This record gives sequence, structure tokens and C-alpha cells, in this order.
Amino acid sequence: MAPEFEGKPLTRRQEAIVERVPALQKFNGSDFSVRLPLATALSQRLDDFQADIIHAHHPFLLGDSALRIGASKNVPVIFTHHTRYEDYTHYVPFDSPTLKDVAINLSTQFANLCDGVIAPSQSIARLIKKRGVTVPIRVVPTGIPVKLFAAGDGARFRKKFKIPANAFVVGHVGRLAPEKNLGYLAEAVALMVKQKRDARFLVVGGGPSEEQIKEIFTRHGIAHHLILAGKHTGRALADGYCAMDVFAFASQSETQGMVVAEAMAAGLPVVALNASGVREVVRHEKNGFLLAARTPAKIFASHLLRLHERNDEREAFAQAAKETAEEFSQENRADQALAFYEDIRRLTRRERLLAERSPWGTLLERVGVEWDLLAQKAQSIVQAVVA
Repeated sequence: MAPEFEGKPLTRRQEAIVERVPALQKFNGSDFSVRLPLATALSQRLDDFQADIIHAHHPFLLGDSALRIGASKNVPVIFTHHTRYEDYTHYVPFDSPTLKDVAINLSTQFANLCDGVIAPSQSIARLIKKRGVTVPIRVVPTGIPVKLFAAGDGARFRKKFKIPANAFVVGHVGRLAPEKNLGYLAEAVALMVKQKRDARFLVVGGGPSEEQIKEIFTRHGIAHHLILAGKHTGRALADGYCAMDVFAFASQSETQGMVVAEAMAAGLPVVALNASGVREVVRHEKNGFLLAARTPAKIFASHLLRLHERNDEREAFAQAAKETAEEFSQENRADQALAFYEDIRRLTRRERLLAERSPWGTLLERVGVEWDLLAQKAQSIVQAVVA
């Protein structure tokens, strides 16, 4: 089950295995979709589908539907805790510390209604355990297509965006949004570019922070050294990575360093701030620089300058980056996810078989899910207000 998205449509064969759910696109100016209430009804396709595992990727969109399907099918539910949801409450009216607490409590309690949780990094696994998640947790980062990013055509991308072949390109890929700390990043890169006029800042992505990046480069008098390339996917995205010489990343709201791993697959050393998700990918002075979270922008810039000036070090980091990226290949991560599926099925099999023998037991389980969902929301709000 998934909402419809703008952009390149799926093939007919791909679409045949997707159940589309009506949703509001670009909720409150974000890149997120919010499902409509009428989407809670199960279609005939879902009733006919013989699922062994239900995998939910969000507690607030289709998470409740996943739990209801799991109860009706009598199969375990696994939740991937992709996001630190409290970092995104600014997209909701009346954002406040209390709302952040509600987001934390809801996601924690939703996780405990599932049979298992996948954490995309060790940082997130530790965080959600500390917050009270008690069901089995397995760390499985999202896999990336390593070969795709390794085979990008950087020269083609540079030619398209009129970037000189001999320019030193600092790059960034991602959603250009407030939670990504892009004001800090733009300031740091601008300080570096001002000292090396052969340098350029290539930003691949789109979002509300685009104007902030422009303003910072304009204020420094180097707006012509900024290339805002817009959103790209697939081969074009791989070309964008390969057009860069070093990757810069300053977000502190990540659950996994997915774009960092993609950059490394393209052979890029990385300069980043030490944060959840990122520290599992960047190894300081091995495949890049992992700097303290409160590092001043001028110090971040000095590390970019160091990679500009030390070709041997940059090349050594690039080779190590490629080796790191192999750990995050889709094949490796798919095997890990499947192993967790099997473990959860074994852990829950006895209880599931007992329920299958009794229609009354299945009904009680479904009623229990509805009660838990209601109690979860009420308890999360009470805890946040009292705290």
C-alpha cells in the first residue's frame, strides 16, 4: 500500500503489485503525503493477498492500517523506524515542545504494538530502546544500488550545468528543508569557495531552503559559484554524484546516512557532522572527516580546503569510501531484512497458530488492536501534557 506520487510513473508490471491509497500531496508545504481517512477500508486485493509479514514504514500514515491488516490476517507486523518524527513537527500547525513529545510517544508506543522493529542505524536502535521500545529490534540500513552510483557520468552532468571540467566541486544531495541544517552547510561551503575560486557548490535536490542557500552565497559575493541542479533520480542522480569531488553533509536529523552512502558509492570522500545515522557511515580520517556537532562553520570549511589541497589524501579517502559503500549494497541489506522476517515469524508462530484454530481468538485480537490504537493516542497526549 502506498500513496500516488508525482514524477516518473511505475511500469504496468510494477504497478500491478501496488495498492494505491488516496492522499494529500505536499502536506503543508512539505514533500510528504498524508492519507485520507477513507483509505482505512481494506480492498479486495488485500483480503485476497496471503501475506506472511506486514511491513509498516510510518506510524502516522498507514501504520494503523498495517496493524489492522496484521490482526485480520493473523500475521506479524514489522515497523521500520526510519524517522525521528519530533524533528518534523514544524510542518504541522501549532508546533511546540508538547507536540514533539506527542510525536515521540506515539512512535514509541506504535513500535511496541508491532512484533518487531527495524532500525536503520545503531544510533536509532539505541535511541528508541532508551525511549522505551521493548519489542525485538534489528539494525538494517536501507540498501543502495552501489553499481548504479559507481557508474555515473560526471562529465556529462558538468557539461549539462556548465561546470568547468577542472573545477573543484563540493556537492550535496537531499531534500532542501529546514531540518537539514542547510544554513550552516551553505555558510561553511561559501567560506571555502571564497578562498578557492576554482571551487563550486553543486546542490542536487529541491525544497523550501533553496532560497536560504542562494541568499548566503549572494551575501558572500559568490552566487555564480552556486549550482542548484534541482531534483534528479536514477542515472541522472548517479551522474550528479560523479560530477562532485567531495560530499558535504551537515544534517543532524537523520536516522541513516543514505545519501552519504550513495556518495561513497560514487567514490566521494565525505565531510559531515557527527550525528545519528551519519556516524555509522563516515569513518574519521579513513573515508572522510566526521566533525563534532558544534563545529564552527569555518572549521568545517577548513576540512573541505584540506581535501582540495591534498590530492593523495582525497584519493585514499575515495578508495575507502567505495569499500564502505559495499557494506550498504541492496543485496546485503535485503538478506538481513529477510533474516529478521524469518526470526519474527518463528518468535510469533506458536501464538499465531493457536489463534488460527479459534475464530474467537482472532476476533479478540482484532478488538485488542483497535483498543490499543485508541489507548496509544490518548496515553501519548496525556504523557506529553503532564511532562
